[in-house]
Amino acid sequence: MADTLKYAVLLGDGMADRPIRELAGKTPLMAARTPNMDSVARNGTVGTVRTIPEGMPAGSDVANLSVMGYDPAKIYTGRSPIEAAGMGLELGPDDVAFRCNLVTLGKKTGDGVKTDLSGTLSRDLVMLDFAGGHPSEEEAGSILKTLSSRLGVGSVAFHKGVSYRHLMVWEKGDAGLEAAPPHDMTGREIGEGWPEGGAAPRILELEAESIRLLADHPVNRRRAETGKEPVNAIWLWGQGKKPAMESFRDRFGLSGAMITAVDLMKGLGVSVGFEIVNVPGATGYLDTDYEGKARGALDALERVDLVYLHVEAPDEASHGGSVQNKIMALEDFDSRIVGPVLDGMGKFGSFQVLLLPDHATPLELKTHSRDPVPFAVFRSPGERGSGAFFNEEDAAAGMRIERGHELMGMFVRGEIG
Repeated sequence: MADTLKYAVLLGDGMADRPIRELAGKTPLMAARTPNMDSVARNGTVGTVRTIPEGMPAGSDVANLSVMGYDPAKIYTGRSPIEAAGMGLELGPDDVAFRCNLVTLGKKTGDGVKTDLSGTLSRDLVMLDFAGGHPSEEEAGSILKTLSSRLGVGSVAFHKGVSYRHLMVWEKGDAGLEAAPPHDMTGREIGEGWPEGGAAPRILELEAESIRLLADHPVNRRRAETGKEPVNAIWLWGQGKKPAMESFRDRFGLSGAMITAVDLMKGLGVSVGFEIVNVPGATGYLDTDYEGKARGALDALERVDLVYLHVEAPDEASHGGSVQNKIMALEDFDSRIVGPVLDGMGKFGSFQVLLLPDHATPLELKTHSRDPVPFAVFRSPGERGSGAFFNEEDAAAGMRIERGHELMGMFVRGEIG
């Protein structure tokens, strides 16, 4: 094959963390066995990048816009319109899209916390699981069918996504809402993130009705029989209207492909003109088809210049607060994504790899933080390198990029490495 320069962005969502006592003061990246990521760092350039601009929410939407080379402060309108694009939904100029999580709420009683909510929505309910126990596609489909038939009337429509992640579109709706992301409220009373603003009355009405509809839903009866917690409510958040974005090819002169299980990331890909590569076994969780994603990336590079491979598992582990799961997710990402992709890119001749998380998701917080994140860039044939390992400590001693959206341009122009 002719020597054609190819690019890969390998992104482990939420990989970055903080030192924790359970790992003797190390971060998960420092404690995990990650020889392939360490090789990228050791034979390339390492540093830190600030992907969350000052004053903006520390979400994957904002962070990945930065990583992809777009200034969120100039183009960001909200998370859900991006997800809508990933689901193939065409929003009108006055339509408002909302992220619709299937969640598990609990009610405090003298005997602890119970998931029988008595059909009511109140501020003292506790967010037990922002992911609703990760319902199967069959379970989610049944629940969305009910929501669509009973709540999706008039100007409101529900659209199925993956597992617990879905979408609601309010035609000519009100975007005036402040509601906490559900993953920020794990173990907390939902009153701390209670919806406020002009859209709040309608949103609260829909959420309250969802509790009544799901209380005795067939899916939840079957889940109870197998000892699983119910999917007993929806949580609406992350609203916005359709954004306008310059294509990646116009911006950087390169064609691209996106590989992900997450509608948000697919939406970002669609918005910048990337080919979307769907991997059948990609779940957005610990059981995702890593090998399928790696193969999909290498296949895509036969057609495009740059592949953006996103893995959600480390972030999910952090939101769940599991050190063990996060270590496993990091080691799987290293051995089943980074290693195979590095090995496979050699056939293209010259290539460059950018390795990083989009944001930090510290286990101690169980949510995203604004911390700068480590990155590493490797340029074949890798004649010189940093000698560093891929972790927060070594990266902090390297170069610093304060405006995250500048990293992509530096990467594709070969200014790093």
